[in-house]
Amino acid sequence: MTGPGLDLDRGVPALLVKVGRYPQHPGGLGVVRTLARCGVPVLAMVEDRFTPVALSRYLAGRAVRPPSGREEPEELVRSLLAVAERIGRRAMAVPTDDEAALVLAEHADRLRQGFLLPAVPPGLPRRLASKGELYRICQEYGVPTARSATPADRAELLAVGREWGYPLVLKNLEAWTRLRAPVVGGTTLVRDEAQLRAAVPAEGALSVLVQEYLPAERCEDWITHTYNGGTGRTELVFTGRKLRSWPPGAGVTSRADAPWNEELALMASELCERLGYRGPADMDWRLDRRDGRYKLVDFNPRVGAQFRLFENARGVDLVRAMHLDLTGREIPRAPQLTSRSMVVGQLDLPSALCWIRAHRRLPSAVLPRRGLQRAWLACDDPLPAAAEAGRFAATVARRLAGR
Repeated sequence: MTGPGLDLDRGVPALLVKVGRYPQHPGGLGVVRTLARCGVPVLAMVEDRFTPVALSRYLAGRAVRPPSGREEPEELVRSLLAVAERIGRRAMAVPTDDEAALVLAEHADRLRQGFLLPAVPPGLPRRLASKGELYRICQEYGVPTARSATPADRAELLAVGREWGYPLVLKNLEAWTRLRAPVVGGTTLVRDEAQLRAAVPAEGALSVLVQEYLPAERCEDWITHTYNGGTGRTELVFTGRKLRSWPPGAGVTSRADAPWNEELALMASELCERLGYRGPADMDWRLDRRDGRYKLVDFNPRVGAQFRLFENARGVDLVRAMHLDLTGREIPRAPQLTSRSMVVGQLDLPSALCWIRAHRRLPSAVLPRRGLQRAWLACDDPLPAAAEAGRFAATVARRLAGR
């Protein structure tokens, strides 16, 4: 499998940048494959040499043991500059987590000696990655969103629950919280006060956002991916619909398709342009059928894990667009391909089984179909899927043993 003949500069490599340990992340593998198939050398920061990404035949090189997220910013910058020196030429840095995006933006003046980076305002990614700041941005710019609060401690959190009622959604408040001092393991749905008490510590300050629950049976989950170039104009915008997630209703995307949504595309591009945002962005929205409004629930200032769901008729996806723009090439414009869908197989199976149990019928989009993008499996690059299957089986075994 080769790229679509795009005019990418093969003399400019790319580096997959990540902070913390999450070896089972399909977005990173997607970055490696999509650029390498166009002839661009791709290197990656990996946890060990047996992660799925590290075993890809398309990977040109790897830096083992990425940062843990507990380092001081100066140490992270030095580590990245050391990797740049090993590469020997300026490379495009591709962040796959919020923390990496923050480091690249806030220290861009120094990192540009080794990397090509979007000219994003340095403090903006931190504001967008902060759940509390994002809520304030939505209020300031008139973007619909779910009602949210940032209680200082558990007493205030319990008071919010008694005032608003249940269910409620809990999220770690800041980008670095999940690595250094997570309050919850991820987006967490609590259905009553007992679950709320069990979910958060009894003492001390809380770095947590509590959010109104938008009921799944009355809502639809949507995705937008955008790329804003150096002029601030939205060069590329894609829209998609999340069909299932794991854990169900509050987790990462396990199955999605790519219908075009003009209203949502306009909302996403206008927000990025008004903010002066530059670079790739992954936004989660929820269509609340009770009032007919799309509500922004997350803004990730980076490449999203499901970005390979989206491509236009000229073969341009978000990462290819980023490489074209940062190397001074034109991004070919064309309609979004709406026949594509994506599945993260090992996560979609339990999600579909939960659906069957809850609804006593088969969910939509179960069988393979034309245009399906598999997060792990590729005929020309099979080892990452095998490595992921082994790691996933080990994870399941550990959890069953723990129970």
